[in-house]
Amino acid sequence: MSSLLELADLVSQWSIPGIILIVIVTAAFRRVPMYESFVTGAKEGFGIAIMIIPYLVAILMVIAVFRASGALEDTKAVLAVGLRWAGLEQHVQELELIPLALVRPLSGSGARGVMLDLFQHHGPDSFIGYAASVMQGSTETTFYILTVYFGSVGIKRIRHTLHACLLADVMGVIAAFVFASLLFRAV
Repeated sequence: MSSLLELADLVSQWSIPGIILIVIVTAAFRRVPMYESFVTGAKEGFGIAIMIIPYLVAILMVIAVFRASGALEDTKAVLAVGLRWAGLEQHVQELELIPLALVRPLSGSGARGVMLDLFQHHGPDSFIGYAASVMQGSTETTFYILTVYFGSVGIKRIRHTLHACLLADVMGVIAAFVFASLLFRAV
């Protein structure tokens, strides 16, 4: 188990620098004007960030209302009773991940806000923090992606795509919990 954690730590430390190095070497090989391309992308990114602020505020407001109304606590209480009844008392604390699992298909920025809130309450080095991080990386902003991609090519009927995407999100949440349990439960 220790060697697996050491390997995961090594890969996580070198993944992003390695990807950046590959991009730089590939761009240099293809003679792409790297600095100009970077500045152009940064301008576009800033514009997109400004554009999504209203959506982020709306999602965070809905989550705050959901929490303030007590609906989230009621949902967690019902699920906690179910877990206790099933003999899974030790997993009641993981119900804190429910808001992240619910928000992630709607908004990446909103999900990031929920994840940061989990970090603030439980710490980034807690099991909840690890599981939230893995969940953030193993699920997708399904509704945003469907809206943008299908809307850009004029598709009106999505048929089974939404069901498949939501199933993939559920499997991503389950996989995140399983992998976080395998890698970080002993930490």
